[in-house]
Amino acid sequence: MAAQRRLNRDELIATALAVADADGLGALTVRRVAQRHDVTPMALYRHFPDKDGLLDAVAERLLADVRIPPPDGRPWHDQLRDLLTETLTALRPHPNATMLLFTRILGCEPGLDLTERVLALLTDAGLSTEQGAETSCQVLSSLVTLVMTEPGRLHAPDPEAQEAAVRAKRASLLALSPRRHPHVVAAADALADCASEEAYFRRGIELIVTGVRGVRPEPAGV
Repeated sequence: MAAQRRLNRDELIATALAVADADGLGALTVRRVAQRHDVTPMALYRHFPDKDGLLDAVAERLLADVRIPPPDGRPWHDQLRDLLTETLTALRPHPNATMLLFTRILGCEPGLDLTERVLALLTDAGLSTEQGAETSCQVLSSLVTLVMTEPGRLHAPDPEAQEAAVRAKRASLLALSPRRHPHVVAAADALADCASEEAYFRRGIELIVTGVRGVRPEPAGV
């Protein structure tokens, strides 16, 4: 009982995030977190109603770490670029848990704050409410996907296994027919592993921002 009284919700969320980071979301259960704290699963139900509640809390923790820059006088697209960069800074250390944001970003105050800021910038870009809402979903989903699909992120349990997995993927790509897949074979190294994480994420943000800048505001009523 004494151990249960020492349970702290923030510590439990941190443990849940550590489990997801190390072993993936599939390994994250109430039981697994309880075992890390030497208590029964029932002890966690004082803090989370069920596993979904635990996952909600992990998603909220990720979003709470996003530093939202205050509005300034620069063009909307420059501010959007900075906002996406700050969001990536918070999400990059936790690629396994980031997929929770696909369905949970509007379920907590930090997610609502982030969405509100994106919508405000898209309004500045001249998009209608409907067009801005759709575009904001696409922008934030693209950002989550960018984190989850970084080349070389193969869910290996340790650095040695990760290197072995990258080598195996590279070998399988190089073994393809150069006549049928010449560009895939030529890009085998880059497809198997990320040569520069900074360049990868910077380019990804630029693609998102450039894409939004190319969206033409629709006339009212369309």
